[in-house]
Amino acid sequence: MLATEIQYVQWHENETLRQARWLSQSNHVPPARIVVVDDKTTADEAYRLACAGTSMLWRGDFNNARQLLQAITRRIDRANERSEQRKINKEANKPAKSAKSTDETLAPSKDIPNLFHQQRQVQSQRSRLLSRLLLELDAGYVSQLRRAPDVSAACTAAFGELNESCLISFRDLQGALGAAGWRVKGVAIENLGLSIFPHYGVFAPTRHEYVQLLLDAPLPASYDVAFDIGTGTGLLAIILAQRGVKQVIATDLNLRALACASDNLTRLDLPAVQLQQADLYPNDAPLANLLVCNPPWLPAKPTSPLEFAVYDANSTMLRGFLQGAKQHLAKQGEVWLILSDLAEHLQLRSRDELLGWFANAGLEVKYRLDTQPKHGRSQDDTDPLFAARNAEVTSLWCLVAVNT
Repeated sequence: MLATEIQYVQWHENETLRQARWLSQSNHVPPARIVVVDDKTTADEAYRLACAGTSMLWRGDFNNARQLLQAITRRIDRANERSEQRKINKEANKPAKSAKSTDETLAPSKDIPNLFHQQRQVQSQRSRLLSRLLLELDAGYVSQLRRAPDVSAACTAAFGELNESCLISFRDLQGALGAAGWRVKGVAIENLGLSIFPHYGVFAPTRHEYVQLLLDAPLPASYDVAFDIGTGTGLLAIILAQRGVKQVIATDLNLRALACASDNLTRLDLPAVQLQQADLYPNDAPLANLLVCNPPWLPAKPTSPLEFAVYDANSTMLRGFLQGAKQHLAKQGEVWLILSDLAEHLQLRSRDELLGWFANAGLEVKYRLDTQPKHGRSQDDTDPLFAARNAEVTSLWCLVAVNT
């Protein structure tokens, strides 16, 4: 379990004050109000309680809890749809504006960043509401609910050993069970003919269109040493090792990620890859012929541990990687930066800003390889951000130090 402050939560049940460890991997604060609910509780009642900020401790059948959560989800989605429709109706009833000039018509929509942040707020609120259905687990993550599956192994793998009772949201428990499934079946990487096995709290490479870019990019003239910065599951380090790099040093600050990468490397018998816990660059390492990084693609604040793989507030990791690249790069070495331009289409970062960061770090573009994502959201024209997602391009930027 990651080192966090231990918190406890109290509630009244059968005229008795109860207490248990609060366990939340979604960074939700301990609930201030808890009521006991069971199979007699209707979905409408549960939804009203959740909207009022009241958490519900489930004492009914385990499978019924799953169905209740699904029913609450449907009510949240309907409420969001009604809210969107009211906004559309409000816009439709506004007085017609005078015709815009050609320049105004061609200008990027100022609503796109607002839509992105509004969607983030909706997702955050949705997560908070759904997290209000709670379960109690005894020491060792044992559930006393009717028809409850054995969740001990999945929870121990996700949260660590626990020798006391705890309260956990049903959603977090589902996350642990889902991660246990990923850990067994893995994520197939077709380009490589292998599977990657994510651990709980480590972002699964379900989108891996960039793999072909790494396979297509020509290796530098010398490629004895490579760094994989922010390795996650270890996928990029595996590609480098399989392409013949003699020494790969893969770093990550997240201990879960390092354990996950170690598992995947062991499965593939790749001893040439060394793992190191570090904030970006490894310590006491030789200069690298190749620096590879697939940083979070969107400059926004993460709201949960898993989101750190997607959102990078103020592009802190990206800029830190670029600023440190030149001092860790061997002569004639290359930097391979894997980055989507979705942030540009969402107007969260401009291309000029990115190119400016390259220049400020003493780097210049040698070449760029591009690919277009084919994931479901890029094809969903009902998504308010469809235009941005559909236009997205994922690139491998090959950068070299200036004047080398």
